[in-house]
Amino acid sequence: MSPSNINQTLKTTLCFAIQDKVGALEDCLSAIKAMDISLTRIESRPSKTKDWDYDFFVDFDAVDAKQVSNVVEGLRKHTKDVRVIGSDNSIGDSVPWFPRKLTDLDTFAEKVLEMGEELSSDHPGANDSAYRARRAEITRIAKTYRTGQPVPEIKYTKEENETWGKIFRRLTSMYSTHACREHQYVLPLLIQNCGYSDKEIPQIENVSRFLKDCTGFTIRPVMGLLTSRDFLNAFAFRVFYSTQYIRHSSKPFYTPEPDVCHELMGHAPLFADPDFADFCQEIGLASLGASDEDISKLATIFWFTVEFGLCRQDGEIKAFGAGLLSSFGELEYALSDKPELKPFDPSITAIQKYPITEFQPVYFVAESFKDAQEKVRDFATSMNRPFSVRYNALTQTIEVLDNKEKVVRFAKSIRDDMKTLTNVLETLA
Repeated sequence: MSPSNINQTLKTTLCFAIQDKVGALEDCLSAIKAMDISLTRIESRPSKTKDWDYDFFVDFDAVDAKQVSNVVEGLRKHTKDVRVIGSDNSIGDSVPWFPRKLTDLDTFAEKVLEMGEELSSDHPGANDSAYRARRAEITRIAKTYRTGQPVPEIKYTKEENETWGKIFRRLTSMYSTHACREHQYVLPLLIQNCGYSDKEIPQIENVSRFLKDCTGFTIRPVMGLLTSRDFLNAFAFRVFYSTQYIRHSSKPFYTPEPDVCHELMGHAPLFADPDFADFCQEIGLASLGASDEDISKLATIFWFTVEFGLCRQDGEIKAFGAGLLSSFGELEYALSDKPELKPFDPSITAIQKYPITEFQPVYFVAESFKDAQEKVRDFATSMNRPFSVRYNALTQTIEVLDNKEKVVRFAKSIRDDMKTLTNVLETLA
């Protein structure tokens, strides 16, 4: 599916504030209805500004940018404070639409760019009708998945499990010398708790439950490759999209796309590490409402860290990127003297060009996951975005910090949390 065919309408979120008086909300909703707009969601909460009583957030699908502008102007007659929080199309001072609650991720279910049900001509399984049918069966399961459901179990075939076993044995033989310490620490726990072995492919639901207990990260199935924006947006909620199909058995050590081996051997172990999980979420939060240009930069940072990142540990270079940890050939190459190594600096990393069909000529080395997180957070402040965001882990929602009062309140909450933590540590000491 091409990007131009993904969205037939403009998914839009508006925020407007009203004072508590009889008929105030009814006037606003009547104005929206008069423009033949059907709301897909409406939420209310006490206003965080002193001039208004209630904030309302509404979602709707517009036919074009003009219709969105008309709704905004229509609401201005009933409230002076109305803003486009997000839209699939840039309108005035608005920003691209982004998910604000966990169930919003369900809208990504069918927004696949490539692979999934369809295979490119160079895919090893492109001419294997049985393999294609199997892929279609598994992707249909991902297509119907919704937030809150357990990830459906896939009954893998003997051939699929044997392919996994070959990859598992080859990769695990290299981890002790090539993988970062966090990956080495978690993998035995996945073997113990999630059924990792060379005998059969682990079930994603078991891995997801384990990760949630460790860091709050969960895994949800996906049909194929998402846009960079959709994929990174999910990280803000500590959600990782994973395929469930496996590469073609004729080439067990090669795949032109992410498959379940890449996801479970490369990505999953590190989502159990708190510092790595925080780093990934930082990228996700930065992506919410970001411009297309900034999304491209964040996707490049993701490529050179979460996918192909190296780190320095005890004076040695180790791998933490999933693209390396799921490919024995590039894992060996990356830690040789052949590629160029540069220190991780988001402003430089974000504009580095890279190939996608061959080994990387350049890799970036992070000092630690925590250091990388702080650098990405600083980088996000330079982005062209008129607000900041905060993830509320209790409600699993995103709060938009779009005025000074909200930012000050957020900063105060962080200071209070740090003070509490300091007091606890002093008590324990």
